[in-house]
Amino acid sequence: MNTSTRIMLLLLAMTAFVITGCSDDDKSPTTVTDMGKGAMVRVVHASPDAPAVDVYAEGVAAPLIEDLAYGDTSPYLELAAGTYNVQLRAAGSEPTSGIAYETGDLTIPEGAKITAAAVGLLGSMNEADKFRVMPLVENFTDPGAGMASVRIIHASADAPTVALDVGDDATVEVPDFARFGDTGEAGVPLPSGAKLQIAIWAGSTLSRVTAFTTPDLPAGAELFVFATGLLGQAPREMDGFSLLAVGPDGSIGFIRQNPVVFALHSSPNAPAVDIYAGGAELVDNLNFGEISAAIQVPPGSYDLSFRANSSGAEAATATTPDLAAGQRYLAVASGFLGGTGDEAFTLLAYADGFDLDMMSPLVRVIHASPDAPAVDVGTVSGGTVTAVGAFSNLAYRQGSEATGTALPVGMLPIGVAATGGTSPVASFTVGTTSGLRGFAVAAGSLLGNGETFRLIVVDTGVFPWAAAEVAPNL
Repeated sequence: MNTSTRIMLLLLAMTAFVITGCSDDDKSPTTVTDMGKGAMVRVVHASPDAPAVDVYAEGVAAPLIEDLAYGDTSPYLELAAGTYNVQLRAAGSEPTSGIAYETGDLTIPEGAKITAAAVGLLGSMNEADKFRVMPLVENFTDPGAGMASVRIIHASADAPTVALDVGDDATVEVPDFARFGDTGEAGVPLPSGAKLQIAIWAGSTLSRVTAFTTPDLPAGAELFVFATGLLGQAPREMDGFSLLAVGPDGSIGFIRQNPVVFALHSSPNAPAVDIYAGGAELVDNLNFGEISAAIQVPPGSYDLSFRANSSGAEAATATTPDLAAGQRYLAVASGFLGGTGDEAFTLLAYADGFDLDMMSPLVRVIHASPDAPAVDVGTVSGGTVTAVGAFSNLAYRQGSEATGTALPVGMLPIGVAATGGTSPVASFTVGTTSGLRGFAVAAGSLLGNGETFRLIVVDTGVFPWAAAEVAPNL
């Protein structure tokens, strides 16, 4: 393909995205199919901050592409060879409304088949991450029996040069994978018929950043996989770092990062523990009040073994809930070793559901003290607790609203009282800051059976999450 043809195709693809002020729309993209035949071009929207658009050809009343939003892939446009002036309007605008952008005359060559990917940040002027379109000439090769052909594109605007570890076995297959690079038009042959782990490594001394679990790859499939979104966003956010899979018929969907778990030791009478799953050690020497490093595992449920660090003897077992891709969890080891009924050793898991749009401090209270009754938590003044509605009547194992409850900024006098009472069984001074999103875990034994009653505040606004103990006021 000569230089002038590549430039023409690039401009054609760019018209689908170079616009500001458009509104999002959840409808799938559609196209008209009466523009003749001779060339095939489609557009993948992989720019996380670009809005939805409609694309027109001058002189044609119906749009060529409608409502193309982030994560969408248009059907192929079958275009007769010729010259077109491609025009762009805000998604949902009338065909007679003002033109936001137009290319001028473009010549469409015969026989081209292109997937044009819009990547980068529309709002950036930085050459390293600004909006651009990558025209990807389709030329997949036969991957062989029992294999699929996958072309991976590094399209994340805030991710550095990375390395790809296919299989998540600490063996790097693709080193020095630069931003806006791709693995080649032939595709990479990968095993079909099974889920596949893809790990991302980065740094001058390579270290593992994150990993993904793909769906089963169909034998003989020809797939594009775009690493898109932003590492700086939470994985569960729409624009969080993820993989966008695109097949011959369009977008298959986003593949979110494998779930991450932070284990918090709050069992009052348990020693320092090691945590195992399937014979593999996940956590080493976790003491009461401590939070583990980030534990990333494929989606699913896991049987855990808690072993005394001092002897290696199994102290307890527990099973996690189903852990979902794109999510982060606080797993609280609570209850008494040797306890029975509701007070028996257990694992309490809470997904990070904090509202990400609010700047007020957000707190979620977790009742993890096995011998404490149901409680009200609120402000305390003059020896009287005034309960916060969302923190009222919390029984052991319960948590307040997942989105968090807004609290003032500052040093707050917090009291814990038996439900319906106003006399504090314990009071604390807790500092809050703008943007805080924290779990306040009531841990320890209220009746003195091991570690004493206290709050453990887990800050989810940093990564990895951090925990700090807050002792009761004297």
